[in-house]
Amino acid sequence: MPSTLEKHGLRSATGWIVSEGPDVQDAFLDSLEEGELMALPYLFEFWALEHQLPPDGAWTNWIIMGGRGAGKTRAGAEWVRAQVEGDKPLDAGRCRRLALVGETIDQVREVMIFGESGIMACSPPDRRPDWQASRKRLIWPNGAVAQVFSAHEPEGLRGPQFDGAWVDELAKWKKARETWDMLQFGLRLGEHPQVCITTTPRNVGVLKDLVRQDSTVVTNAPTEANSAFLAQSFLEEVRARYAGTRLGRQELDGVLLEDAEGALWNSAMLEDARREAPPDLDRIVVAVDPAVSGKDGSDECGIIVAGACTQGPVQEWRAWVLADCSVAAASPVGWATAAIRAMEQFGAERLVAEVNQGGDLVAQVIRQVDPMVPVKAVHASRGKVARAEPVAALYEQGRVHHLRGLGRLEDQMCAMTAQGYEGKGSPDRVDALVWALHELMIAPAAKWRRPQVRAV
Repeated sequence: MPSTLEKHGLRSATGWIVSEGPDVQDAFLDSLEEGELMALPYLFEFWALEHQLPPDGAWTNWIIMGGRGAGKTRAGAEWVRAQVEGDKPLDAGRCRRLALVGETIDQVREVMIFGESGIMACSPPDRRPDWQASRKRLIWPNGAVAQVFSAHEPEGLRGPQFDGAWVDELAKWKKARETWDMLQFGLRLGEHPQVCITTTPRNVGVLKDLVRQDSTVVTNAPTEANSAFLAQSFLEEVRARYAGTRLGRQELDGVLLEDAEGALWNSAMLEDARREAPPDLDRIVVAVDPAVSGKDGSDECGIIVAGACTQGPVQEWRAWVLADCSVAAASPVGWATAAIRAMEQFGAERLVAEVNQGGDLVAQVIRQVDPMVPVKAVHASRGKVARAEPVAALYEQGRVHHLRGLGRLEDQMCAMTAQGYEGKGSPDRVDALVWALHELMIAPAAKWRRPQVRAV
């Protein structure tokens, strides 16, 4: 089998057998003896997806960071099996004393041990461990022991010692840092203790620190990577609801999304701003932050569509960010065409374009595409942060809402701090957003005056 997999450039046999035709598949199954057929369901190396297989090298921490249902629990359970089992049921494996750490004891028991993808379900009958509920531990036929711990009680890890550990959903633990630190002091047995960490990513310090360590390796997988074992209705529902949002990128794509320290916007604020559909809007504009050039590797051209309801007192005004139509490596005519197309699609009344870089040429390029388009040229006399802060204040007041599909814009927003932009390149999408909301909310509000009441 290894030579066949190497020939196809695959680490697991699943890709190989799926890629072959029915004749090859039937011939392979027919070639197996009865004992081999019975063992086949428990040969994880055969069935595993690429992200579920341990990486090569002398790593200390292996983080399996994936979307919901991506197969993280199965990978963790199978990794534990690989550490404790020997060639025969009574042979010793690499590890003799492991720690199983989850958010609560109940979650360790119900998910990591007895869950559908847990250790018990993955173990063949002759290698299945016994669960000692009173002592909160598993004991394998070869004498290996795995103790259960709760992240709610970090002090419970003080004293015991281990040669390996499986940590589940680290990013959601309330006492993540304390529990992780206590675990590290206990990993003092064997030649090279290792930890397998299965988690959906969240923007928490302990996970970000682990990812940055040289001794850590990370494998990522979206929910769809395990779609063969998930209900199609589930996939359709979550994608329809969360596609294009930061929450969807985190929970479905398994991407660790960081908020810069001191950011003007954060993930929680943007999730609170999420809405499914806008009301009837009084005004809609398209704002453009043109790129300096259209060469590969140059900054993007930020194109943001936004609208507002501006009836009644200014405190009741609300803005809606409708779409991010930004383009990369586009020529001047290319980004102008994209902006005008966005105007037509959303029925915008005005195109707001920053002219710091191109001056009068920006308006000229736009009118080359459509001579009749209403263009308002704006010039930045203050820095990006100074312009962005009043807009961020609108979000803090709950006066700006986002539709889905704005994930890349929101990533830039969460990297904008009071000291500047901490992301890569230029925050072109944020710049366009700021111009749009300034045109819709801030500039009109500055002209608005309360009606004067005459004294009688």
